[in-house]
Amino acid sequence: LHFKDAGFTFDFATLTGADCKLEMWAFPNKDENVKAIYEELKEQMDGPKKLADIPNLDEYSAIFVPGGHGCMINLPKSKDLGRLLHYAHDNAIPTVTLCHGPGTLLSSAIDNEFAYKGYEMMCFTDKTDKMTPYIGYLPGTMPWKCQESLEKKGVTIMNQKETGAVHVYKELITGDSPYASHNLGVKAAPIVVKWANENRA
Repeated sequence: LHFKDAGFTFDFATLTGADCKLEMWAFPNKDENVKAIYEELKEQMDGPKKLADIPNLDEYSAIFVPGGHGCMINLPKSKDLGRLLHYAHDNAIPTVTLCHGPGTLLSSAIDNEFAYKGYEMMCFTDKTDKMTPYIGYLPGTMPWKCQESLEKKGVTIMNQKETGAVHVYKELITGDSPYASHNLGVKAAPIVVKWANENRA
């Protein structure tokens, strides 16, 4: 919503070109603004681009990778996402993500140097992830750990729990969990506007 209000339009992309998946059990059905933008963008989400078909980011002002456990399945091993992340990194294009989304940054290490070594960021903590099966959120434990995997690559994770916190480090803007969604939009939208005005105007 914050990016739309700032005047941006969107392209959606998935690894295979299959439709975007949402955790609809968590959808805020009482938020009329969210419902409206979902209906507006649903056709695009049902027919997204394929990551491999995006040659570069010359027509874009930012990358946004949503969170959720789903993004940990295949995106961290995607050469095409890694290629685009390196392009964003090399050109200081704002890169925005939250929750488990930072785990997808590991794709930049495929056949290349990890783009975010030495970076500071937020992510959903392994400590909280360990508890999720016991509260019925997941059917079992995760096969790999997002926080630990990033730390092994030289990343400093800034949060120890999920409070809705947001952190900016160079071109990377991250939030710790779904609680950070609003805060992330508030922080990231002006940064992307400034970058777009300086580089895409």
